[in-house]
Amino acid sequence: MGQCVTKCKNPTSSLGSKSGDKESSSKSHKKGGGGSTGGGGHKEEPSATCGKAASELTNGKAMEVTVETPVIQALAGDLPRDDRLTDGNGLSLLRIEELFCRYKDEREDAILEEGMERFCDDLCVDPAEFRVLVLAWKFQAATMCKFTRKEFVEGCTAIQADSLDGICSRFPYMLLEAQGEESFKDLYRFTFQFGLDAEEGQRSLQRDIALALWRLVFTQDTPCILERWLDFLAENPSGVRGISRDTWNMFLNFTQAIGPDLSNYSEDEAWPSLFDTFVEWEMERRRKEEAAECEAQRSRRDGEDEWRSTETESSNGRDRLETEGSRGSQTWGGH
Repeated sequence: MGQCVTKCKNPTSSLGSKSGDKESSSKSHKKGGGGSTGGGGHKEEPSATCGKAASELTNGKAMEVTVETPVIQALAGDLPRDDRLTDGNGLSLLRIEELFCRYKDEREDAILEEGMERFCDDLCVDPAEFRVLVLAWKFQAATMCKFTRKEFVEGCTAIQADSLDGICSRFPYMLLEAQGEESFKDLYRFTFQFGLDAEEGQRSLQRDIALALWRLVFTQDTPCILERWLDFLAENPSGVRGISRDTWNMFLNFTQAIGPDLSNYSEDEAWPSLFDTFVEWEMERRRKEEAAECEAQRSRRDGEDEWRSTETESSNGRDRLETEGSRGSQTWGGH
């Protein structure tokens, strides 16, 4: 996201009004004389249901909860707002709304680039790290560097967190979930959509963004071939301008089906043509690498042979000198 993962996009349309706002309205009812038996207006008596509920509550009996009972509504109004806005697990929807408002943009009902950076700072995470991508996945964010109110509230509800500490405490569980085969497949496919520029109607990922997202999404389990694949794409910028959804999705299948040595790759199978080009490029690179290694080993052997030859000649020279010196000593000693 942005710096958040790669780069931020321009904000898109906002989503409606704040869901936590209260609406209040009052009506005044007047009773006319025509239709009443007493002539002139009179104060309307409470309904039978309300009277019964109030009476039973006064007598200390259990009160029957009914939708029509205004007494329950009145009692609920006396409860703290936080208690009224909770889900079945005790999650405070009000606190989620307040957390969202802490970072939302002043003009749009969404958290944008500046708010996202502050949000990540308060979570003590780097906007470009894997945990932020996983959080965006759990929030089902449609755009980089942006959380709409709906995405934020529903996302926090999904992970059962209504505070910064709560979100931080969920990271280990989210990372563990992302390691599951089906969950990772969903995260992987989400990442492609997440990287598109929705405003421009993009259908393919820009090459540089695809490189960054591939490296990011494989943070926890990096395929052996990943770096070679990224090198191939980086070294062929003119031939690879964008990554289609099919290429993105098929690369995950490629990493799972094809071995590190690429020996079981077959062009006859239904792989994208870009994969054929990559395999040819990689095999050629390996041939050159092996040839260079062989040449280096040959050079080392030649160097070792030359050293041994030189050492042998030096040793023979020393032996001759020692022999001649010994003969000279014996000759002088004879006189």
